Amino acid sequence: MIIPIQNVLDFLILVPFVMAIVVGLMKKASPLRNAVIMTGGFVIMAAAVYVAVVVLSAGDTSEFMFFEDTAIPDKVVMAGEIFLMGLVCFYSIRYKKYYAIIFSLVGTVPVLWMDLTGRAVEGSTHMRIDTFAAVMYLIVGIVGILICIYASGYMKDYHHHHTDVVDRSNSFLALMFVFLGAMFGLISSDSLSYIYFFWEITSVCSFLMIGYTRTQEAIDNSFRALWMNLLGGCGFAFGLMICNMQYGISNLSELTDSGMEGLIVPVTLFAFAALTKSAQFPFSRWLLGAMVAPTPSSALLHSATMVKIGVYMLIRLSPVMYGTLTGIMITVIGGFTFFAASLLAITVSDGKKVLAYSTISNLGLITACAGTGTTEGVWAAVMLVLFHAVSKSLLFQTVGDIENCMGSRDIEDMHGLIIKLPRLAFIMIIGICGMFMAPFGMLVSKWAALKSFVDSGSVWLVLFLVFGSGSTLFYWAKWLGKICTVIHQSFELEDITPRSELISIVPLTWLIILMCFAFPWMSGHMVQPILDEAFHTNIPDVIGGSDVIIMMIMVAMVFMIPIGSRFLSIGKNSKMTMSYVAGVNAGDDRHYIDSFGKERALYMSNWYMEDYFGEKKLLWPSIYIAAILVAVMLIVVVGGAF
Repeated sequence: MIIPIQNVLDFLILVPFVMAIVVGLMKKASPLRNAVIMTGGFVIMAAAVYVAVVVLSAGDTSEFMFFEDTAIPDKVVMAGEIFLMGLVCFYSIRYKKYYAIIFSLVGTVPVLWMDLTGRAVEGSTHMRIDTFAAVMYLIVGIVGILICIYASGYMKDYHHHHTDVVDRSNSFLALMFVFLGAMFGLISSDSLSYIYFFWEITSVCSFLMIGYTRTQEAIDNSFRALWMNLLGGCGFAFGLMICNMQYGISNLSELTDSGMEGLIVPVTLFAFAALTKSAQFPFSRWLLGAMVAPTPSSALLHSATMVKIGVYMLIRLSPVMYGTLTGIMITVIGGFTFFAASLLAITVSDGKKVLAYSTISNLGLITACAGTGTTEGVWAAVMLVLFHAVSKSLLFQTVGDIENCMGSRDIEDMHGLIIKLPRLAFIMIIGICGMFMAPFGMLVSKWAALKSFVDSGSVWLVLFLVFGSGSTLFYWAKWLGKICTVIHQSFELEDITPRSELISIVPLTWLIILMCFAFPWMSGHMVQPILDEAFHTNIPDVIGGSDVIIMMIMVAMVFMIPIGSRFLSIGKNSKMTMSYVAGVNAGDDRHYIDSFGKERALYMSNWYMEDYFGEKKLLWPSIYIAAILVAVMLIVVVGGAF
């Protein structure tokens, strides 16, 4: 029996909200709660995969456009917007952060006024599933659900290690499912009003998740995330009003397909909203502050949901930004963010902070690709979204498990991790390789990005990509070397990773490897149709036959070299040598004799270059430079139109 897509679509949007209610009412840290999350999660995952497979295999996605009597859903959306606004006001008054109320009112009240006075335009479709939406379904349905399953076990152990934090894990897990429901609703919506509603849900949910521990630091960081995302919501609301009241456009597809002159103003406002959501400079600090929340929150915000909303919107808008000032400015901001954040990642040793800067950096590259408005740029952006979602979610979860086992997430403490925690170390190595090594998709996608930057004729973009990629190699190689370095006196630690967490990280590990082999298929059957639909023409394959052959050779070499080395070393005696320390090793490889004849501890550490471009030297100048670029874009494009 073939299940109608619209029924499955309704299921995917509504069931996560129902799951949130059920989980929120259950007993804390009970086996039943874990079973419900796992069962419900896999059902949602299966539904998402079903929709994606049907849409991707259909060939023609025009049939997956739905418009029905929306009187009741419209009222639900308006009630939801009022509820979200009231919730923001409540917490703002409670914690005396009154500025958040202003952003909430400025964004929501005009939209409600437009809806209540009948000035909103009724579009031809409210829901639309095309190839890009199907691909996003796979990301949210697989990666997002695996993170939720991981969280069910993690939150139990979290409160064993953080006894000073009140156990509100039920509400935390419920928020994660609300997040997923909002994501499914957003990527399925064609109505700008519906997109705005789900957009605001994610902003409020991230605020509540970041402030989970309710420490002063968590409260401050959560409100920073809230006001920055609400500021972007204001831009989205104004863009929505201009589309409705000035151009009679209510759908995102109408905006990108109409070809009407003057639409660059709402496009710019939507792009501005996307910059805040994807944590581009100058709005990156909210994502860095999100690390105070438990690890599942970081994995969800950095990989599968929150930040992907921004780049999702930019990729949608990419064709209409081609050759415009908005497109140029978005590309420059993204390229600058990619380069600056990659430099900042070199200067920190906190594992989660390195991952946070890496996320901001890679989102900058995706943003720059989308801003070019070229087919190669969109191809690279979509591929980067796919590989980044899987690799980064795996890395965040693994760092969380390493922290639980070692009591630290500092990279320097991961020296010899391959001996101390071999299973987690191996998973970590796969995740890191997925981020920067060939033939994994991140590196190949950068090749397409370079081609799009060269075609755009911008020397600055090429320099950003080249030097940003160089610094990316530096901080990943440092981390990888630290993990793989074998210390003579290293000892294996107890791996206390719960089974529920392994259910998440093991499939993600295999998924990275599978995507490496499936790269050519993904390009031809998932990404290429996105280009055809976005640019309304048959686009030549971005990856040719010779490229596929080269990538297959690279894939084979990745596995053949270590296997061959293993066979060649059979029968030979390995020799363990002491570290060379100017010829004065004390003999235990842990101490050395200094020039005064005294024995001192030997310790190897990475170089973090804080004196050259540390956070104190580079972060705020980067924010100021990006703020000027954003202000110029808004003043010239939006201000010039009025």
